[in-house]
Amino acid sequence: MSDHDAESFTPLQTQTPGNEAGDSYVYGLKRWLVTLSVTLVMFLTLLDTTIIVTAIPEITTQFSSLSDVGWYGSAYLIASCSLQPMTGKMFSRFSLKYTFIAFLAIFEAGSAICGAAHSSNMLIAGRTVAGLGGSGLRNGALTIMSASIPLEERPPHFGAAMGIAMLGAVAGPLIGGAFTTSVSWRWCFYINLPIGGLAALLLVLVHIPDSNRDKQPKTLSSILSTLPKLDPVGFFLFVPVAVMLLMALEWGGSEYAWNGATIIGLFCGAGAMAIVFFLWEYYVGDDAMIPFSLIRHRTVWSSCLVMWFLFGAMMVYSYYVPIWFQAVKGVTSLQSGVDLLPLILSQIVASIMSGGLVRRVGYYLPFVVACGILLTISAGLMSTFQVDTPTGKWIGYQILGGFGQGLGLQMPYIAVQNALPEANNSVALALLVFMQNFGGAILLAIAETVFSSQLVSDMGKYAPDASAAAVEAAGASGFREVVPAAQIGAVLKAYNAALTTEFYLAIGCTGAMLLVCWGMGWKNIATAEKDKAESKQHQLEDRKTVE
Repeated sequence: MSDHDAESFTPLQTQTPGNEAGDSYVYGLKRWLVTLSVTLVMFLTLLDTTIIVTAIPEITTQFSSLSDVGWYGSAYLIASCSLQPMTGKMFSRFSLKYTFIAFLAIFEAGSAICGAAHSSNMLIAGRTVAGLGGSGLRNGALTIMSASIPLEERPPHFGAAMGIAMLGAVAGPLIGGAFTTSVSWRWCFYINLPIGGLAALLLVLVHIPDSNRDKQPKTLSSILSTLPKLDPVGFFLFVPVAVMLLMALEWGGSEYAWNGATIIGLFCGAGAMAIVFFLWEYYVGDDAMIPFSLIRHRTVWSSCLVMWFLFGAMMVYSYYVPIWFQAVKGVTSLQSGVDLLPLILSQIVASIMSGGLVRRVGYYLPFVVACGILLTISAGLMSTFQVDTPTGKWIGYQILGGFGQGLGLQMPYIAVQNALPEANNSVALALLVFMQNFGGAILLAIAETVFSSQLVSDMGKYAPDASAAAVEAAGASGFREVVPAAQIGAVLKAYNAALTTEFYLAIGCTGAMLLVCWGMGWKNIATAEKDKAESKQHQLEDRKTVE
């Protein structure tokens, strides 16, 4: 660890009930109610990103809106990523509880608009509103947990919350398919209302500690005077960066060619605005939306890169393993969700287990390294999938990958909170969540481009007599209907070859993660916390002796 990191490394103090600052935390049933409420919200935000996938065919049929398909996902993502960096400042300046509930209310309003939509444009508008609300929910949930639970007791709660929340991302298509088939696609959005309402009610009933309570604006004039401190200029400079970059990734290879003027123009525009944005952030200093003093900290930027690469690899698993089941194994979307259970359950178990173990071991870095190694091995094994791969193998490979994901997912959050003063938690957590979302979006765009080009290439190799365009247009679950029976076997080989190529991207992500994770530092959290607590106790005893 560099001298700079060693000097700025300030673990949060361990508090116990009855201590001077310890009373600011919540304990017992109240703590579990806080954890339950924010876990429900995180589950909903991740569920919302994937539940619409299996409902899209029914939606496009009802609204005759096949050309709008891309906007159903990108409207949410663009709105969320555009506002996300500012949400950290908002949580640090305003009431933590009620700012979070406000974001939840906006998310719920967007969900209600989507559920009641009578046109494609109304649905896109609802997705945009939901994205604005969702921008502050995941980092807000983690900030609330950080404010309510002492640092040394957070890992088990973080592990359980993240493990259960990730269930939403992987189970979304399964739940969406069930709603669309049995009830209506509208319930893919209406489901957010009762669950979100319950979470909001629990939060209203429980006291949430807020270290900045005395400094929060309480009148309209003080609120208006606080707004410039949120870095609105930085926000308005960042929005076009996020919009142009995400639109380029959304349209590239589908609406427009990657080397076309539109996509190149969007990338150039995003790059130019990004330069202006970072110059402004550097000029503003610590009042910036993304303070340079924060991202210069080695633990912070290393943790952000780890989150970027880890979530990128996880998105490859979440999207392309179910597609492999549906395309190559020929199962339904419902069955593919069931077949994904080894990945889901092993991740939840590992998330909860790692939360308890890191508290005992004291080091978070070994868990990140183990995560990278297990994911690399798992992705390497999945790249060997064949049309006739037996059940035992794909179950085992998923367990290996899910266990790796669960070991590492919460560690960047623990590292950053241990390295920074508590006042910086909300901004740092917002940055981590942003990197997680942006990394996933960019890796998925790259993966989609690689898959499309690889499928065309492999069709020429394995099934030259079949129409590659017809197979790609029919989709993973429909190509059997447009391909002659005699050519199904060859097309399956081509599809399998194209899908297994995706796991090389996951290997690249996990390999990069293993390189950058060492910057997170090798620090025994347990020892640092113990020394800090003992030092505080000695100071109190000395003060009493003097008195």
